[in-house]
Amino acid sequence: MSTAISLSDLKKSFGQMEIIRGVNLDIRKGERHAIIGPNGAGKSTLFHLISGHYQPTSGKVLLNGEDISGVMPHEIYRKGLARSFQVTNIFPNLNVYENIRCGALWSCDQGYSFWRQVDDLEDINLKTEQILEKINLTHRYKVSASLMSYAEQRALEIGITLAGGAQVIMLDEPTAGMSIGETEQAVELIRSVTEDKTLVIVEHDMGVVFDLADRISVLVYGKIIATDSPSAIRSNKLVQEAYLGTEMISDA
Repeated sequence: MSTAISLSDLKKSFGQMEIIRGVNLDIRKGERHAIIGPNGAGKSTLFHLISGHYQPTSGKVLLNGEDISGVMPHEIYRKGLARSFQVTNIFPNLNVYENIRCGALWSCDQGYSFWRQVDDLEDINLKTEQILEKINLTHRYKVSASLMSYAEQRALEIGITLAGGAQVIMLDEPTAGMSIGETEQAVELIRSVTEDKTLVIVEHDMGVVFDLADRISVLVYGKIIATDSPSAIRSNKLVQEAYLGTEMISDA
């Protein structure tokens, strides 16, 4: 199976503090891959390295075989990788439709075009409408993003991520702060919109992880200690001792 993301001896230090300590990982095209680990394990730092927000101290990040180590985030976005953040990252003063359309504009190299009316860009508007339907927010398209519920804002952020047309989607704790019902809806949304795409997800909710992931990697103190199927991770003694705990695995 071909590889979407390949990390080779990836390291990241801040001064004398080494956060990512030689990560080697291949994420297959079309799989849903979860990265889990305790607080301070380096999960968000690893996400930043893959998406270009941090430059690696050493090692390589390959996207579909192309070295993107140190490439700027907007350039990586146009190469087919998009990500969300732990903190909801939307345009609060724009309505739902305008938020999605902004993402679609950048994906089509329109950017900030002062000489064209955005409403006249039929392909962009059609794409925006299709994404709104995917994320079940068509009925809310005129609502200001700042007035939406937290769960709706997270869905909107996923929509903005999709608007770029990326084949690799990275979601950083997409269900954090949600109720049980909201989490169930979010999982179904993520499963639906990432069909036929590669999903990389950081998530603390083990129920979500075991429900969504095809494979799971466990990051502890900046190193991957295991990568395997959910069932194998569930029964891995090293993982239990390092992070999950037998009771947490059983509950998940």
